[in-house]
Amino acid sequence: MIDKDTIAAGNAHADADLARDYETLGERLDRRGIGIDAIKAKVAAYGVAVPSWGVGTGGTRFARFPGGGEPRGIFDKLDDCGVIHQLTGATPAVSLHLPWDKADPADLRAKAEEVGLTFDAMNSNTFQDQPGQTHSYKFGSLSQADAATRQQAVEHNLDCIEIGTALGSKALTIWVGDGSNFPGQVHFGRQFERYLDATAQVYAGLPADWRLFTEHKMYEPAFYSTVVQDWGTNLMIAQHLGPQAFCLVDLGHHAPNVNIEMIVSRLIHAGKLGGFHFNDSKYGDDDLDTGSIDPYRLFLVFNELVDAADAPGFDPMHMLDQSHNVTDPIESLMSSAMEVQRAYAMALLVDRAGLSAAQDANDALAAQGMLKAAFRTDVEPILAMARRDKGCAIDPIATYRAAGYRAKVAGKRPAVAAGSSGIV
Repeated sequence: MIDKDTIAAGNAHADADLARDYETLGERLDRRGIGIDAIKAKVAAYGVAVPSWGVGTGGTRFARFPGGGEPRGIFDKLDDCGVIHQLTGATPAVSLHLPWDKADPADLRAKAEEVGLTFDAMNSNTFQDQPGQTHSYKFGSLSQADAATRQQAVEHNLDCIEIGTALGSKALTIWVGDGSNFPGQVHFGRQFERYLDATAQVYAGLPADWRLFTEHKMYEPAFYSTVVQDWGTNLMIAQHLGPQAFCLVDLGHHAPNVNIEMIVSRLIHAGKLGGFHFNDSKYGDDDLDTGSIDPYRLFLVFNELVDAADAPGFDPMHMLDQSHNVTDPIESLMSSAMEVQRAYAMALLVDRAGLSAAQDANDALAAQGMLKAAFRTDVEPILAMARRDKGCAIDPIATYRAAGYRAKVAGKRPAVAAGSSGIV
């Protein structure tokens, strides 16, 4: 963890300027009838889960270039995730991926408590084969034509639920790479029916207070067809399975030019929006840092979420899911967590009554202007003050660099050979 004196020293240099910036912004917002302290309180209470695999260097289909201090396993990952939350105050939970992160639940809980974290949704891995695995997922898992392979995938998901229950998790996320690469390779209908049947077996194993999230993805690793390829199919699955099943929206898993914020609205309307994997995309499923390409789209997604916040039972889970190839993963995850908070804060500034009136009056320009007014507001003083009040860093990335954390862990963790592909 980062030494508290290092955080305090960094904050001391920035505290006076932050106080002035916060006061100035408060005066501006007050003229709009918005209390800055109320916005700060909501931002401070907001958290996004950090993925355990995100603290390792990601990779392309061709190569991976690991950096210094790569985590050797889940306990190193939890150390790194703890540092992210210590500095930002924005990532109170970590999402595990099994079997990558499999360990004794008691040890995991003890480590999480040590670094100030809890456990978010569990994630099952049936998109790659593991050492000693009996049946291969080369041709699919939950939708495989081979019944024994499907059963193996079902049992792995049930194992994730059992481990998650011991950790205090309340949700399971299922993403499968099942599909096909050639026309005629599979029968679309029978493949989908097999998926529904297998997933229903997993659903039947959910504790009463758990939720099941299914995640859609347009392509990769299957490039001709994918079993759960879009939000419509995902919604069909959730409705088929039952009231504990919901749709998870990954911002990168959509065709170019798709209106993601409208998809969010449709899933809210159906009562089936379960949560998010936040990242960004330029061409496809790029897994880029959140807000790095289209921060306005991220804001528009949060505009829908804030608009629906008071709906009964509305409680989507929020998690980062991105891959880092050329940056320090800890820095990227801190940046992304703050960008998600930023989008939330800006959405809280939208004049809801004015926007509704403009929409009812068909005043397109006024409606757009109200969204733009919120988006153009620099809410950084709100985010920074929320961090400072929690004892976190006013400038997390600068403090992280000043602490020399990466160099310290690089001295303890063996170097990882380059050349492999995929995520740690």
